[in-house]
Amino acid sequence: MFVAYVTVTIVASVFTAIAAVTYLIGHDYPRAQLDMKRLPHSWMPRLGTVLAAGSVGLLAGFAVPLLGTLASVGLVLYFAGALIAHLRVGSRNLVGWAVFAVTVVAELAVSLAYHGVW
Repeated sequence: MFVAYVTVTIVASVFTAIAAVTYLIGHDYPRAQLDMKRLPHSWMPRLGTVLAAGSVGLLAGFAVPLLGTLASVGLVLYFAGALIAHLRVGSRNLVGWAVFAVTVVAELAVSLAYHGVW
């Protein structure tokens, strides 16, 4: 179980860190996503910061399990909000969202199972 916990946590952290960097540097893909969802570009640094904090929180969970769990819950809520933003504008292109959402939900499930909450 430990190997699964470490692997899924690192993968989720890397995925969210990459997404955070694309938002923080102002890459074209997040800009296009914000345009499609009719959200202001001024949200890019905020969304990138939330993703970066979640990524760091997942890794901090190795030392402080509660912090990792809270970061996982925060990322699950973040991607729930992203789904709502997609559906609000009628977007059905959810493959990218699904990859991130499934990863953070899996991380939360494995983290809770490993730490004995279940």
